[in-house]
Amino acid sequence: MYAISLGDDGAELRPLEPWHADEFLAHLDRGREFVQQYISFGSRVTDAGSARELLQSFADKKAADTGSLHGVWLDGRLVGGVLFRVFDAEHGVCEVGCWLEPAAAGRGLITRAIRVLIDWAVDVRGIHRVEWHAATANVPSLNVARRLGMSREGVLRENWPHRGVRQDTEVWSVLAREWRAARAAAAEQGDLPTRA
Repeated sequence: MYAISLGDDGAELRPLEPWHADEFLAHLDRGREFVQQYISFGSRVTDAGSARELLQSFADKKAADTGSLHGVWLDGRLVGGVLFRVFDAEHGVCEVGCWLEPAAAGRGLITRAIRVLIDWAVDVRGIHRVEWHAATANVPSLNVARRLGMSREGVLRENWPHRGVRQDTEVWSVLAREWRAARAAAAEQGDLPTRA
């Protein structure tokens, strides 16, 4: 088990595992409408059993080294999370993603948590390319990609049906060499984010 501080505001990144089912369900219920504006994450979670099922599916992905799920806690309360939706170590490519309940929005929690994931993917696992996919209308998600220094590669037009509407999806990415160079430049300038 790990708990990684995300700063001085009481935010932590921790594993989100099947035994968190009740807490995860309560969290989703608090932010369901906000979370599911642009993504269907958690839409099938309606009770503790379905919450456990979703969390177990990611535990299975982690065991297979194809993905993982991590919760963001603020002052001891689960408020969101980040994930490796896709993790392909053999080819050096992964896709990161996130969700957050509205009460925790605007604090930089997701940006800080995703930095931890990217650092680990690049430095520990040798991932070459990290992708971020987000609906064009999901401005907060696109802003995270910008803050992370990712490059916008293009738009998959009307590729994803969500709530009866076909959404455009933007694809952003950062390469390992770009990530390391930006991190080194930030460290030189004293702008490297702290995780206390």
